[in-house]
Amino acid sequence: MTIRITILGCAGSFAGADQVCTGYMIQAAGKNVLLDCGSGVLAQWQRHLPLSEIDAVVTTHCHPDHWLDLPVLRNALRYVLLVERVPVYGTAETHGMARTLLDDELAPTFDWTTIDETSEVTIGEQRWTFSRTDHPVETLACRVDVGETSFAFSSDTGPGWDVGALGPDIDLFLCEASLPNDQEGLAPHLSGGQAGTMARANDVGRLVITHIVPGNDGALHRSEAEVAYGAAVDLAEIGATFEV
Repeated sequence: MTIRITILGCAGSFAGADQVCTGYMIQAAGKNVLLDCGSGVLAQWQRHLPLSEIDAVVTTHCHPDHWLDLPVLRNALRYVLLVERVPVYGTAETHGMARTLLDDELAPTFDWTTIDETSEVTIGEQRWTFSRTDHPVETLACRVDVGETSFAFSSDTGPGWDVGALGPDIDLFLCEASLPNDQEGLAPHLSGGQAGTMARANDVGRLVITHIVPGNDGALHRSEAEVAYGAAVDLAEIGATFEV
């Protein structure tokens, strides 16, 4: 069964000119899931589907570039589209921040479930599992399985985490590669080379790198990832779609 991943936003830490923070549309088995919801993501979602067709939202951690369009989504659904009980899955820290921004009024628009690395979530026929990454706040990498097909997303992480924690046989790995190789260790993120090395060590079927910090050269990150991976690597760009 096919999993379709559409890049809504992929800028690392903040959005540069004509960029959008982190967000991805995951479509499989008739369900449309918004994976992360950074600033500008909702506008991009509407290039593909109405907001009313978001079946669930998964947020990986509480850093603003990964979830700050969520309160805006609540307003659109509650006051304009009149949609209720959209499942939202996120960490305890993200839940606390969302409650603060929305004056404890997530319900009835959102049906929130707090998740951690032990959680397993079913969205239609999609099975979601998680692993805590190497990042300063609780951050959850995720894996989606539909039948025999699998997709994994690193979210934000340093080199202390490995995609193998999500299990074997990953068909497509969307991995952050925020830094060029010569900046490894300067921030709690991966370089292109580190992303490629990890993907190769775990026999990942296809590697797509994302979360490039504005001002950095994405083509350089991709070439460094390809050297380490030993095969072609794709660079996430707004509107790009990948199927496995």
